[in-house]
Amino acid sequence: MTTPNIKLNSGHDMPIVGFGLWKVTNETCADQVYNAIKTGYRLFDGACDYGNETECGQGVARALKDGLCKRSDLFIVSKLWNSFHDQPNIEPICKKQLADWGVDYFDLFIVHFPIALQYVDPKDRYPPGWYNDASGKEVKRSNASIEETWRGMEGLVGKGLAKSIGISNFRGVLIMDLLRYAKIPPATLQIEHHPYLTQTGLVKYAQENGIAVTAYSSFGPHSFLEMDMKEAKDAPLLLDNPAITQIAEKHGKTPAQVLLRWATQRGVAVIPKSNNQGRLKQNLEVGGGWDLGKEEIEKIGGLDRGLRFNDPLHYGVNLPIYV
Repeated sequence: MTTPNIKLNSGHDMPIVGFGLWKVTNETCADQVYNAIKTGYRLFDGACDYGNETECGQGVARALKDGLCKRSDLFIVSKLWNSFHDQPNIEPICKKQLADWGVDYFDLFIVHFPIALQYVDPKDRYPPGWYNDASGKEVKRSNASIEETWRGMEGLVGKGLAKSIGISNFRGVLIMDLLRYAKIPPATLQIEHHPYLTQTGLVKYAQENGIAVTAYSSFGPHSFLEMDMKEAKDAPLLLDNPAITQIAEKHGKTPAQVLLRWATQRGVAVIPKSNNQGRLKQNLEVGGGWDLGKEEIEKIGGLDRGLRFNDPLHYGVNLPIYV
């Protein structure tokens, strides 16, 4: 199955449907990546903070060895964690992450959050998480500015370590600021995006400025229930919402497919995951071949409640970046 691409402002093509690696366990990760490649996935969205990049690389290596694809067929994404924003730390940590994946370059390397924390040596703790000490009590900020961090990110492109660079969890005002001084503009913006949090203005601003948008947590609270997050437990499940289930029944699709198609039909890339072979194939089908009606898209968008789940404050980390 061929997945449609989005043309990035860097000149590279990015599949509009990928496989998200957040919360994929170390025990199953290599097999999940391998099976996803076998099913037809070519974009894999990883991060230092997910703690599974070595296993991701093992899955990729096995697929390459078995001839399922070539490295050039894959679009591998990773992210710069908060603890490495100081410019001297960016290239070394990127090289470590590349080594974990077993590849020479990332197709896309993203600033994970607009938050600079003090450096934690990977030899002491990796991934470092939000806290600067192992006790999980201290959150210490770094003085690195977004401009300093972005200069380091641009350096990765110059050295061939990343073909494209992007941002995640940035609000509009920070993007406006970044665009003032960026020599290489961000190719993508990755954000929490689902019918309970449509972020319509932000999506429109990014796309109008040539920045492709990728949605994570496309199923809303469902992604956060296993984390025992109160905000997620208090929210009604999107997959059970009558507006979604009725549209799904009409089109002969699953509620998950409707939620994903609602995004891709508006030019927003998605990165769902599944270890179920049937759902793996179903998720790939949301790149095109069937369409929601205009009224259906508007009805789904009308579910917006401004419900954000992936917020440092919900993890007990007092970094109010969305306030």
